[in-house]
Amino acid sequence: MTKVLTGIRVIEMGTFITGPAAAMFLADLGADVVKVERPGSGDPFRAFKGGLYSPHFQTYNRNKRSIALDTAKPEDKAVFDALIASADVFIQNFRPGVAERLGAGEQELRALNPRLVYCAISGFGDSGPAKDRPAFDTVAQAASGYLRLLIPPGDPRVIGPAIADAVTGFYAAFGVLAALVERQRTAKGRRVDVSMLEAMCHFNLDSFTHFFSAGEVMTPYSRPSVSQSYVMQCADGAWIALHLSSPEKFWTGLVDAVERPELLADPRFAARADRIAHHGELIAIMTPIFKTRTREEWCRRLEAREVPHSPAYDSNEALDDPQARHLGILVEAEHPVMGRFRTVRTPLSFDGQRISDVTAPPVLDEHGAELRAQIGKARVTAAQ
Repeated sequence: MTKVLTGIRVIEMGTFITGPAAAMFLADLGADVVKVERPGSGDPFRAFKGGLYSPHFQTYNRNKRSIALDTAKPEDKAVFDALIASADVFIQNFRPGVAERLGAGEQELRALNPRLVYCAISGFGDSGPAKDRPAFDTVAQAASGYLRLLIPPGDPRVIGPAIADAVTGFYAAFGVLAALVERQRTAKGRRVDVSMLEAMCHFNLDSFTHFFSAGEVMTPYSRPSVSQSYVMQCADGAWIALHLSSPEKFWTGLVDAVERPELLADPRFAARADRIAHHGELIAIMTPIFKTRTREEWCRRLEAREVPHSPAYDSNEALDDPQARHLGILVEAEHPVMGRFRTVRTPLSFDGQRISDVTAPPVLDEHGAELRAQIGKARVTAAQ
């Protein structure tokens, strides 16, 4: 299929996650993303597990081309400037002031290309008392009030994936797309700024709204109790998740599935508000019950009663689920040097067509010669 961003060129000077993720989201939709990296070492994420092709790097760098440039060298700076002149979008995620020192500040690049959409991703913004502080995923989660919603009170430790990094990359791509739409009307580029702090505060909107409107400071258990969410271990050691939400039929369906009709008459669970107030007690009751049958048995019983549920898969199981297989979520490609590459496709479909083709993440400077040749050819053509 023709991808919706075909013809859009993105120059990414990103490291680790936020910048590379933003560029990858655009690449998944068909943008030609050229990743500019440091000669010799490239994006620091490359070496997180030895070598220069770590799983960390692979996660956020598919569908891209790589060129290694040292912009302190005149010949490499000339190549970089030529790439910028041909681009629609530039993405960087340096601390404020670093891009300028590398010859990649907004004013310098806009002089080369007035139509350029310049996207700058930072930790705490480009101004203010914290602008120069280093920021990584956990720092942004903590500063935005989100981390406290994830820390188990009985075992206080950071858990879960790099949510702030990926979310910030998504917001950055969202802002770039908005600026590209506006450029269709104005023929002028925009500067798009997003910080990890601002992105995570917006992502944490539900928590702030509850505080503003009801004075409630949410805890890790606030949403699960209100949504009546559960995760239970089954007889075979596998896990299952349930989300009853508000319709009463889901509660009565669960009671029927576990064959405990007396729960309907228990005043602790008579109404949804009661079940929210006694969420912990209900978990204590359900935990031994779910250990009496296998996950497959529970799935059959819950599905028959239309109770919202799913096996709580690990990553080695999730994509083998029949629905995941039907949707073709797992996609793969062959890299000429690194071999088979498997990943998860973009979730977007257009006109009923899924984007299932993918190119493997590039090795460092994989496309350097190709891009230099294209620039040289363009210069010859222009001179004629």
